Amino acid sequence: MTNYLHEGDLPADVTFQGDIAVDSEAMGLIHLRDRLCVIQLSDGQGDAHLVRFEAGVYNAPNLTALLTDPARVKMFHFARFDVAIIKKYMGITVNPIYCTKIASKLARTYTDRHGFKDLCKEILGRDISKQQQSSDWGADTLSQEQIDYAASDVLYLHQLRERLNMMLEREGRMDLALRTMACIPVRAELDVLGWENMDIFAHA
Repeated sequence: MTNYLHEGDLPADVTFQGDIAVDSEAMGLIHLRDRLCVIQLSDGQGDAHLVRFEAGVYNAPNLTALLTDPARVKMFHFARFDVAIIKKYMGITVNPIYCTKIASKLARTYTDRHGFKDLCKEILGRDISKQQQSSDWGADTLSQEQIDYAASDVLYLHQLRERLNMMLEREGRMDLALRTMACIPVRAELDVLGWENMDIFAHA
C-alpha cells in the first residue's frame, strides 16, 4: 500500500480500475471562505493518490476528466460537502455519486452515529484516527501524518459501500438510497449559491 502526492493534477500515466473513492481537504467547512487544498482518490486496490492545489490554481484536466467520467461512480463520505467545494473551486459537477453517509442513515436506523470513524469501527473493525482532520491543509508542504490521514479517508470506502449495500438491500431501501444520492449535485449547487442553511421544501 503506497500513498502518492501529486502537485496540481494527476499525472497522465496514473490509471484507476473501476469506481473511485474520493475525499477532499479544505481550510475549513465554509465553501465561500475556505479554499480547496487537497483531493484524494483510491480505486480500492490499496494505493491512494493525493492532489495538492496551490491557492487559486485549479486547472487540473486529468483529475477533471476522472471526476466527471459518467462511467465511474465516485464514492464519498458526506458527498454533499466534497461535491460542493469541488464545484466551487474546480467548476465541475461530479457525477455519478455514492455517499456512505446517506447509505448509513438509510440502513443503520438503529443508531445516530454515522461518522466515517464510526462506520469503519463498527462495520470493518478498523479504528481510524481523525487527529489530522483540523490541521493546516493549505501548507506548502504536507506532513507524512497529513498524507496518511488523507489516504485513510478513501482506502475503505469500497468496503463500506459493499457492506452498506447489503444492509440496504436487506431493508428494502436500495432504490431509495440511489435516488437520494442522485440528488446530491443539485443539493451541492444550492449550497454553493447560498441556500446551504435553508430547506427550500419547507412550507415557511
